[in-house]
Amino acid sequence: MNNKFYHNLIFELSKAGREGYSLPKNEFPHHALPQSVCREHEAELPECDELTVVRHYTNHSGNNFGVDNGLYPLGSCTMKYNPKINDEIAGSRHFLNLHPLQPEETTCGAVAVSKTLRKVLSEITGMADFTLKPCAGAHGELTGLMIIRGYHESRGDSKRTKVIVPDSAHGTNPASAAVCGLEVVEVKSKPDGTIDIDDLSAKLDDSVAAMMMTNPNTLGLFEHDITDIVERVHNCGGLMYYDGANLNPLLGVCRPGDMGFDVVHLNLHKTFSTPHGGGGPGSGPVGVREGLQPFFPTVNPYHGNFLVELRALSYILSLGKENIKNVGPLATLNATYIKEQLKDHYELPIKGLSKHEFVFNGLRDKSTGVTTMDIAKRLLDFGYHAPTIYFPLLFHEAMMIEPTENESLESIDKFVEVMHRIAREAAEQPELVKSAPHNTPISRVDDVQAARHPILIFPEES
Repeated sequence: MNNKFYHNLIFELSKAGREGYSLPKNEFPHHALPQSVCREHEAELPECDELTVVRHYTNHSGNNFGVDNGLYPLGSCTMKYNPKINDEIAGSRHFLNLHPLQPEETTCGAVAVSKTLRKVLSEITGMADFTLKPCAGAHGELTGLMIIRGYHESRGDSKRTKVIVPDSAHGTNPASAAVCGLEVVEVKSKPDGTIDIDDLSAKLDDSVAAMMMTNPNTLGLFEHDITDIVERVHNCGGLMYYDGANLNPLLGVCRPGDMGFDVVHLNLHKTFSTPHGGGGPGSGPVGVREGLQPFFPTVNPYHGNFLVELRALSYILSLGKENIKNVGPLATLNATYIKEQLKDHYELPIKGLSKHEFVFNGLRDKSTGVTTMDIAKRLLDFGYHAPTIYFPLLFHEAMMIEPTENESLESIDKFVEVMHRIAREAAEQPELVKSAPHNTPISRVDDVQAARHPILIFPEES
């Protein structure tokens, strides 16, 4: 990484004596700071006029990428468009400045929002009730496992300490189980990508607390044996946990509760269009079947990230019952279209019908030495964020693609053409792809070194 490039951008714009600010008038009385907290020397900050600062950050913002910029085919994470009406409602003065500790009589509208969201999420998933307190998907997973553990302990069944997790599961599943103090037991997949029932049966006993699944699974395949799986886990006394990361293709079509799941967590950013990640607020509501409500743990002293929840409710009500049932089929249609258009150039390791996402195993022609990483880097040159790569771990050159239902045929066709072009380049000019990207602010970096030995400060000028 060219650190000097960033150093120059930030600090060499500074000119001594220049200043620029647009601060509002101070409405509060002046209070002198205690000398013990004051700086001994002035902070070393750039001296720039306002226009220079605005241009600097505006230009930097153009180097970021999101769904508002273009198609974001990030498999397993459903990078869904957040309609602007959601932000408009969340920014309403009636909700924006609420505080969780203000008197209840002044928050009746917010309480109604939360109750309505719990009700509609319960209807969509087939659960009895939801808690909105978890602040992210992983937080929701931990909450759900705490519910399951609390349920078993309430019955004096303390020996149930094992959680069964498919080998294709999201990495947060075993991590959440471990954080909850539970033992992770892996169950294998069959060659067709679905759970191996025989392997599962051999691992079911009275020490199993739960099985964690997402359906469709991480390969985008619907687990057709789901009712058999649920019955076997329930018969041994375990509970079924639904990782809601892949709920999007089932939205309005099929419900986890009807499949037999006992606990469900949802990622509002993945299915219900709220902003996704970036270090900002998230939301991972957890739903339970009838009888498990008493085991909702106190994972948050307040009410969750309310404005994120408000955005999700806005999205659901905007669609309504009439249109929410179209989300899953359209997401499946878009993913299937891309898969069928590209399968002649890219290796499809598992045949058959996939849902909202699918996995290629790199290029069909591997003789050129062009890898999935090379393809991902070359996509950056054409203005696309890369798909998820090297996950799931079932395939050496995995590339997971998920377009979501929001994308038009025109935007999908443009992406398909770029993928075809990269495949042709790999055959005719492999070094062009291997050395990509070529027109981004930073060329290819050593990802391993960047992770193991990050440079966290600007180097001193020589």
